[in-house]
Amino acid sequence: MLSIHSDEHFMREAMKEAQKAFDKGEIPVGAVVVSNNQIIARAYNQTELLSDVTAHAEMLAITAAANHLGGKYLIDCTLYITLEPCVMCAGALTWSQIGSVIYAAKDVKRGYSSISGLNMHPKTIVKQGPFSEESEKLLLEFFRKLRK
Repeated sequence: MLSIHSDEHFMREAMKEAQKAFDKGEIPVGAVVVSNNQIIARAYNQTELLSDVTAHAEMLAITAAANHLGGKYLIDCTLYITLEPCVMCAGALTWSQIGSVIYAAKDVKRGYSSISGLNMHPKTIVKQGPFSEESEKLLLEFFRKLRK
């Protein structure tokens, strides 16, 4: 039985956010921020909707989580994101001092880890988590549909 406090559970919630993005014609990336085993923020890419290149799921989730907590640091939080963060988002996550980042699919073209020597905050734990294949399929389907 799947625990509601597992990486799989929280990543599934992030995948629901990615599906919302897909359904609205946005690049399908979704995120949730978890604190004390509770989701305190949800977001999906909204760059088209908001006409804002910074409206990535991570950026919106960071802002929502900080508002929820009443402070800018997310030290005791975990971000579940369906795609490895880009350099911009990694920078924001670094400044937020987030406790951990768990991403589904690796972004070999634009992921922050593709930049040699670029790391998040020294105390932030970063790992690839569940649903990598599902996230990749959703992204591929989106770009396939976009090209038609």
